[in-house]
Amino acid sequence: MKENFNANYPADFISEGVDQTRGWFFTLHAISTMVKGSVAFKNVISNGLVLDKNGNKMSKRLGNAVDPFSTIEKYGSDPLRWYMMTNASPWDNLKFDIEGIEEVRRKFFGTLYNTYSFFALYANVDGFSPDAEQIPVSERPEIDRWVISLLNTLIKDVTAYYEDYEPTRAGRAIQDFVGENLSNWYVRLNRKRFWGGEMNADKLAAYQTLYECLLTVSKLMSPIAPFYADKLYLDLTSENKSVHLTDFPKYNENLIDKNLEECMSLAQQISSMILALRRKAEKKVRQPLLKAVVPTSEQKTFEQIKYVAELIKSEVNIKELEVLQPNVDLENLVKKNKPNFKTLGKKYGKQMKEIAAAFGGFSQQEISEIEKSGEHTLKLPSGDVLLAAEDVEITTEDMPGWTVTNEGRLTVALDITVTPELEREGIARELVNRIQNLRKQNGYEITDKISIKIEAKAEINDTVTDFGQYISAQTLGKTIELVEKLTTFAELDFEEYKIKILIEKN
Repeated sequence: MKENFNANYPADFISEGVDQTRGWFFTLHAISTMVKGSVAFKNVISNGLVLDKNGNKMSKRLGNAVDPFSTIEKYGSDPLRWYMMTNASPWDNLKFDIEGIEEVRRKFFGTLYNTYSFFALYANVDGFSPDAEQIPVSERPEIDRWVISLLNTLIKDVTAYYEDYEPTRAGRAIQDFVGENLSNWYVRLNRKRFWGGEMNADKLAAYQTLYECLLTVSKLMSPIAPFYADKLYLDLTSENKSVHLTDFPKYNENLIDKNLEECMSLAQQISSMILALRRKAEKKVRQPLLKAVVPTSEQKTFEQIKYVAELIKSEVNIKELEVLQPNVDLENLVKKNKPNFKTLGKKYGKQMKEIAAAFGGFSQQEISEIEKSGEHTLKLPSGDVLLAAEDVEITTEDMPGWTVTNEGRLTVALDITVTPELEREGIARELVNRIQNLRKQNGYEITDKISIKIEAKAEINDTVTDFGQYISAQTLGKTIELVEKLTTFAELDFEEYKIKILIEKN
């Protein structure tokens, strides 16, 4: 016992409220110094106070106190703990809001549960086994290599945060990975790889990649959400062993590809910008559009965007993504600029009137040069002024038939003209979505084949003729046909007309 005590003394850290600084913390050091000639602990985590959502101290008198036991009973101990850990650093005061726990339970735990449920559903159908021979990461598609790279970066970061007593940053990093990258990007973009067909190398790589991500997340989150992590780990494995008895993950530097992470980050940003332009123009994502154009200011950015161009096209449903080489301007794009008074005022307060007047005389070429080089020199009577990129706020105006946006140094233009051919394809995609919903409503299994009958209607006849094979393939339809009249049907309500349809399981 004495040997064990000496091996673990002084303690790595101590955690107590901020009010214990002169009491417990100091007393322990004083006693330890007198008895052992040593400090009692190496690190201190001094907890802040838990306040109500308005920042007031909780008290029975004010009626703003929260009963921890009823809160745990309603929301669960892990969502409560995760909320308290990720909402504020332990040493900061926490403004406690019950709605924050519900948000954590829905956004983080709900998203993680849905991701696991998606994996389990298809893994059970396909008989996936984690013991199958591993496909080398280098031989997997780039989106698999990207998420594995991001996963190893996450392991590296979370390990460092825990070791530095930064559980808040660790929790937020895990949360961002699960929500923004694993669920909202990797799983959503790879759904078709899990659907139907035999187990081939591509499908196996997708299963192995998603399995590794979920298993690793269960270990990384276990210090903050011990019960949920244990359940997730046990559901993923055939081991009758707690996640808390496993080794903590170690990152593999060889699997971290920063260039690929940057490429995918650009893909995510550009996709988000194009989707925002679609919303602005009221063009649904299921409606294909012809073209988007992205000018670039650096060769590296040009090559990175070209590398993920096909992925962006698929994500935002456009036929072409034109990436312009550096120094090639987007034709007819009107750019406007104005001074950033906040940054310029600190640097050139006395010259601000002259600077503001000079901004009105910028040419389109000069604005483009500032975007590309990140700086510009103004020749003023009172002396030269060097403008940095942060000193100039550049906006864009739409071109005829196009809508344009910019975010930082990225500009995207989207052609919003819908041709008759594109309109028919959009209707086909809408039909696929409605038929999939009917399958769910009818309680069909994901592997059930169906027959599809649609009552003839002028607005959709050409669509069914031109895209019948596509609709069938997407909905597991063995046959699809137009008929003169249906007596039994479901009615699909499109914006300007209704469609009568009958699907039956074969």
